[in-house]
Amino acid sequence: MTEASEAYQRDIHRQIAERLKDLVPSDPTLPPHPYLRRHLAEHAALGEVFDDDHVTPGLLAWESSSQVRRLLAAQDTTNERRQWLCAWAALEPFALNTDALSRLSSLRLARHATLRPPVEIVPAAHTAAFGAPVPVSPLWSDRVVPTPAWTASPAEVTALATLHTSDGTAQKIATGDDTGTLRLLRTDGRLTHIPVHLHSGAITHLLALRGGLLVTAGTDGRVMAVQEEGGRLTHHQVARRERTWVSSLTTYQPHGRPLLLLAAFSDGVVEAVDLGRFHRHPLPLERLTDPSALLCGIRTADGEQRLLFSARATVHRYDGSTPEVHGRHQAPVRALIALSQAGRYVVGDESGRVTLCDLEADGPLAVGRHDAVQAGSSPAPVTALHEVVLADGPALVSASGDGTLRLWRLPDLRPVAGVLAAHTAPVNALTRLPGRRHDRLLSGGADHVVRGWSVDEATFGQEPQTWNRVTACAVSPSAPHLLAVARASRVILRDLATGTETTRIKGRRISALAWLRINGRRLLAVALDDLSIICVDPETNRQAGPPMTGHNLRIRTLVTLPTLLGERLASAGADGRVCVWEPATGKRLALFDDHDLTVRCLATHQNAEHRLLASGGSDGNIRIWNADTLEQHSPTIKCDQGLINDLAFVTPDDGGLIIAAAGRDGTLKLWDAETREPVRTLACGDGELSAVTSVQLRYGRTALAAAGKTSVHLWDATTAQPLLQIVTGSPITSLKTVQDTDDGTSSILLASGEAGPMAVRLHHNLL
Repeated sequence: MTEASEAYQRDIHRQIAERLKDLVPSDPTLPPHPYLRRHLAEHAALGEVFDDDHVTPGLLAWESSSQVRRLLAAQDTTNERRQWLCAWAALEPFALNTDALSRLSSLRLARHATLRPPVEIVPAAHTAAFGAPVPVSPLWSDRVVPTPAWTASPAEVTALATLHTSDGTAQKIATGDDTGTLRLLRTDGRLTHIPVHLHSGAITHLLALRGGLLVTAGTDGRVMAVQEEGGRLTHHQVARRERTWVSSLTTYQPHGRPLLLLAAFSDGVVEAVDLGRFHRHPLPLERLTDPSALLCGIRTADGEQRLLFSARATVHRYDGSTPEVHGRHQAPVRALIALSQAGRYVVGDESGRVTLCDLEADGPLAVGRHDAVQAGSSPAPVTALHEVVLADGPALVSASGDGTLRLWRLPDLRPVAGVLAAHTAPVNALTRLPGRRHDRLLSGGADHVVRGWSVDEATFGQEPQTWNRVTACAVSPSAPHLLAVARASRVILRDLATGTETTRIKGRRISALAWLRINGRRLLAVALDDLSIICVDPETNRQAGPPMTGHNLRIRTLVTLPTLLGERLASAGADGRVCVWEPATGKRLALFDDHDLTVRCLATHQNAEHRLLASGGSDGNIRIWNADTLEQHSPTIKCDQGLINDLAFVTPDDGGLIIAAAGRDGTLKLWDAETREPVRTLACGDGELSAVTSVQLRYGRTALAAAGKTSVHLWDATTAQPLLQIVTGSPITSLKTVQDTDDGTSSILLASGEAGPMAVRLHHNLL
């Protein structure tokens, strides 16, 4: 297709998108026409008007082609008017089977999380653009919304490669994972074939060769060749060494000989085969001494081929006869790549250094750090390197074990300002996807995600969003509601009504928080890294009362415990202990050490007859204690859910007492606290449930909110009817609720996890 015809086609799609967008209902709770749901986003993308004005918020939650994510990933242009699109694309892989109300709610919260700095009041434009009566409204968020995934994998992504046609056009992307499964995908992220299980271990290397040939290698010591023939994938074994793994793959052409495929095995053997019939060829190279040795074929300035291989912190050069040391580095080599410029190569090492070398130079040409090492922290290793094109010039991308990417200009290895926070886990692989305006870089990580990036300074030079890892959080039960969030050796207090923030307790690692009231004063209980508990006045930041000590290992949870004599404090931790404290005096009133392993959670309940404390832990047991008598209230409940991650009390309409347990097995099981019998099991198919809390709705109804791997799920506790699914796209590790108003019309839900905290208002009349 000529450039003129391509421009004509783009104009046609742009005009179609312009006409269709006016047909989307202004009320996002009304479903658009099926054609709009299926095709509007694609018309906008093909017409290069793929933005929030054309694919409006009112359409996104109904969009049924599940293509927003892949259409965004395929774009090689940057567009600031895509905030709603990006917010939805981050949730789309996890919201495929949810109802429209859940999608609308999740989209509203995700869009709010993209507003920086964090805000608690939704701007007028945001409300006007959405305008839907959904059961949740954002109060405040400090969550980081991840860049939409190019593709999501059910396992850790360990290798990537780009397959090209004979004319050099990128045709497919190959991904390998830690289960040994190979996937071939189109450049927009869609599968071209059914995934193929090739290795009994992880696929650690993918090497794309001419003619669509793909070579794979893994931790099972096997090298496989994969090719498409007649629309089907065929594969056969090229080499295998028992009880070894393949540490590296490369191509190498000795003088006067055919192009060879080299595979380095962990026992030091390097096997060479030709790329025609895969016959073995002798290679006069002694066994390598490093089981993790890397190989790299490199072309010299005079057109000859050389072989580079690593041996821990050194790089050797091999000319076909005798190897010799060419470079020594300060840490073991983790990545090695030959550049397009003859004789040049780059080394990434375990200390985070990136080194530019030349075969004709005795020392390095340039040395840089992937990222600055902070005091008291260990450097993250460079895990992958890849050459790309930046503004018609060569560039290099380095990846790190801390999940970040960095862009370097070549030929002098000048870093582009900024470090891109790409993944929440180590980056394992990189590959290049040429684009019409910019190169696209695909990065695969241990977080099961492949992400796509435009190779330009706007992308790699942006101020990175950090994953706000929260160690503890709590919201005060009485107005004005104060949110306490612990991270980075400090506690941030935020007034949810006014938005004002103050910093408290600097310089101490904190593992648990709880609000309590002693003698009319509102205090914040804090579990510190020295295994003590203190109470702090949030107004003055001064300690109130003596410290409470008695735990031998890390304190995991704190709760306020109502008793006949006033509020007490309960704590539990990794030492298997449950302690009850009198905060005013620092005295320990009770020690329950009946759990065999870590106590992971506590929950409280009070009525006219009892004030109870429940504990659950790694031993799979639930114990209920009487807070007034400081004795066990009822026999131990031996659960069948694996670890018990969290507990919540439920009061059924017919009396009695139910306790809900969130288990590692992915179930939320309701147990009768007196008979110890299971009452009901709720399952959402969202992996391990990490947290649960109860919400008192109107007319005596109770809802249960549980956190899975990708969402917060709400059920009616009596009928087990699903009420709402809030898709987060990342794990939530803590859920807490407090009543927001005296008339019981809403509650505040505090959810926090690896991506940061958010506080939302749950509207009871809409649940």
